[in-house]
This record gives sequence, structure tokens and C-alpha cells, in this order.
Amino acid sequence: MPQLDQLSTCPSCAEPLETGDRFCGACGADLEAAVRARTANGTAAADGTPDRTPTLPDGAPPPPGPPPPVPDVALPHPHDHGEHTPPPPPPPPGAPQPPAGPAPGGPGAAPHPPAAHEPAGPVTGPAPPAGAAPGPRAEGVPFPDGTARQGVPGGPVPGAAEAASGPAGDGLGPVVEDGPPDGPETLAPTCVACGTGAIDDDGYCRHCGHKQPRDRDHMESELGTVAAASDRGLRHHRNEDFYAIAETTTPQGAPATVAVVCDGVSSATRPDDASAAAAEAASTALCTALPDGRHPQEAMHEALVAAAEAVDALAADTPPEPSKNAPACTVVSALCADGVLTVGWIGDSRAYWVPDDRSAAPVRLTEDDSWAAQMVAAGLMNEAEAYADPRAHAITGWLGADAYEIDPHTASFRPEEAGVVVVCTDGLWNYAESAEEMAAALPPDAAARPLQCARHLVGYALDGGGHDNVTVAVVPFPAPRGGAVSA
Repeated sequence: MPQLDQLSTCPSCAEPLETGDRFCGACGADLEAAVRARTANGTAAADGTPDRTPTLPDGAPPPPGPPPPVPDVALPHPHDHGEHTPPPPPPPPGAPQPPAGPAPGGPGAAPHPPAAHEPAGPVTGPAPPAGAAPGPRAEGVPFPDGTARQGVPGGPVPGAAEAASGPAGDGLGPVVEDGPPDGPETLAPTCVACGTGAIDDDGYCRHCGHKQPRDRDHMESELGTVAAASDRGLRHHRNEDFYAIAETTTPQGAPATVAVVCDGVSSATRPDDASAAAAEAASTALCTALPDGRHPQEAMHEALVAAAEAVDALAADTPPEPSKNAPACTVVSALCADGVLTVGWIGDSRAYWVPDDRSAAPVRLTEDDSWAAQMVAAGLMNEAEAYADPRAHAITGWLGADAYEIDPHTASFRPEEAGVVVVCTDGLWNYAESAEEMAAALPPDAAARPLQCARHLVGYALDGGGHDNVTVAVVPFPAPRGGAVSA
């Protein structure tokens, strides 16, 4: 049996040994085989250690004792050219050579799977030259402009003279070649939750599985005289509201502002398509009729009819579902032109008037087509009792092929002072039902900052519970010229 007590350190990795060890605890080398080879070759030193510089096997951790001397290597500065680390000195003549095999990362080596934090795809760049030594990788070193390449912490060191593969087992791909890439780099969308995962075609993150928001989950728009915002809310799986805002002119060249808000009926098929079709049709009709000289109320009536026809058309190419009704939605619209405010509606979406002078009384401009409104109109309940009933929001008027009868409501007003028109779905007014409550929720600078006001009102509803989709358009109304009177 070989005399294992001749060895005080491992011949392969220089790990200190204990009496009776048959295998190295660090690298797993067979100590009996090493003693037999040393005895046969007569290369043992007087202290029982091999007469050569110990080397580490691929992937083995360094020994806890003092390491053999190696040349100092400094990571390249971001503005350096990334020269390779000098190779270690060759072993003394006559020392046993390590087993032959393909160099890590060289031809014939099995590719290593990328580390968990590395991108799975290859990094663009030429293959390393034959025999090139492994180069250092500067993790966390930013580009000269302070940015870091997506997917790799700190990105590759810019300006590297050559590409190189990392040492075996580090899971790093080749470093990007020297010089700027050809053309701008296209970055794929990443997950809004984890910030790293790629997005599958079905809209889910490949890394954390988070469902990505749809384009309609949150929308905002702003023109010079109107702004709008819409949000899915906290309970619904999609946003079935939609809005359209526009600016046009009268035949005399006076500016006119249009805001249309629609709320899809959830119990119907394709409610999101219904609200979008209605909003776009009504806005287009208004922007066509006003420059042609139509009276604002007439133009509003025609716009509501056009919206109803657009929703009816959806039923023709929608497969019937026995458990659901035809596509349906509600609509409310506001038109500001020549100092006159015109509103039109079908359903329970609303419009409010809030004066800039908050000491003046705000007004609700629309009456709901709903069960609760009918009970109040008939004198059977007061408003508080009616809207506390579970049937309160059952609508009695809507756009859709199965609507009983289309009855567009229109009204015109000539405000005597400047103010703001709030056009919204019940996802907002459920949390600010009365005109006074809506005025209290409206920021004081709403007329000067309509988009910020729309965002604030959406947030107000979400803070209140966000039980429904929330959509609101804010239309600042300028002060009238001269001594205007109410219409």
C-alpha cells in the first residue's frame, strides 16, 4: 500500500492533508495514485511535496492557505482597451504536466448554460482568436456615458480590443467587440413587475409569470383645450371604457372642443369594442357637422345616433352568446363652442359643471337612464334611498342592437362665468355622486391643468376602491364675452 504519510499537501491543488486521507478534500484527487506516480517517477521532494507549481482543477475553489505567487492583474478602466491578462508562467522543466484536454471555452468544449442573471441569447461579437487567454470581465463597470447594457450587470467593458470567453463554469459569454455596434441596439420589452423577464406572445412574463398591462388598461390624452384619462380600476380584468377628444371650428372659425366618454356594458358581448366604436363615431360626427354649420344641439343628436349605429353594426359580425346580450355601452358627450355648452347622453354616464369660483354652486348636467333615476322621478324614493338599492345601477337606456328604443338626450347651457366641465363614467361618480362632492374632488387649478386634473380624479376613484373602470374628460370653459345670459 502506498505510503500516504509521505504527502503533507495535495499534489494537484496544494490543499493541506491530514493523516489517513486517501482523497483530497478540496479537489477529490486520488492520493494513493499520486503517491504511486511520484514513487515511480522519483520526483518527490524531501518534504514529500511535488517539485512543481500546484495548479487548480477547472472550477475548484482556491486553497485556504497562501496561494502560489501569480502576476498581479488589474481590471481595465472603462476607457482602457481591455488587454488580456498575461498567461501564468509555465511549470519548471521535468514537472508532470496536467492531463491533456480541450481548453475551457475553446473548440470542443461543451457550452455552459447561462447564469440565472445572464441573458439566454448570444452576445454579438466575433469568436476569440485561437489560443487566446481568458480575459477579465469587469462586472458592474458602466459605459462611458454611465449606462449599463440590459440583462448584464454593468454590461461588457467598452473598447475591448478583442473578444474573450470567461473561465469555465462562470457562465459568461463572449465580450462585445471593440467599437460601437452597427446601428442602434433594439431592446425587447421587459416585465413591468420584475424588470428583467422577456414577454411571451400571450402577454405573460417568462421570468416571473406576471400578466402585463394591456394598452387600454391606462390611457391619457391631452389637447390644447381638453384632456382625458382612463384606467382599468382595481377589480376588473380589462378596461371596457373608452373616450375620444377633439378640437374643431365653427363655420365662422371659432374654436370648438369635443369630449366623448363611453362605458361598455359588462353583461354584453364585446363591451370594450362597443365603447370604442361609439366614442369614435360620435366624435367624428361632431367634428364633421360643426364646420358644416349645424346647430350644436342638432349636431349632438346626430352624433349620438351615429354612435348607436356603430354599436349596432358590431352585432352583425359577433357570434351570438346565449348567456350574454348584444354589444352595448352608454355614452355622454360635451361640446363647447361660441360660449355655449352642449351635452348629450344615453345611459348613466354623466357630465358636471364646476365654476372656477367655488363659492358658486356646481351643477349636474345630465339625468341617468337608470332604475334609481326612474324611482326618484316617480316620487317613489328619494335619491339616497334609490341609489342605496342593489338595483340602482340597472340602466334603462343604452346603445346596442337589443336596446328598446334609442332616446338621445341633449341640453344646452350658456354659463355666465368660467369653469370646468367634467365628463365621466360611473366608475368616478360612484365616489363623488352629487355635484358638490364632484366639486370638492376637483383640484382648484383644474382649468389651468386639465390633464393633471383628470389624473387626480382617476386616482381619487382608485383610492376610493376602484371597483369599476374609471374614465373622465376635463374641459375648461372660458369666461364669456360681455354680458352673457343663461340659455
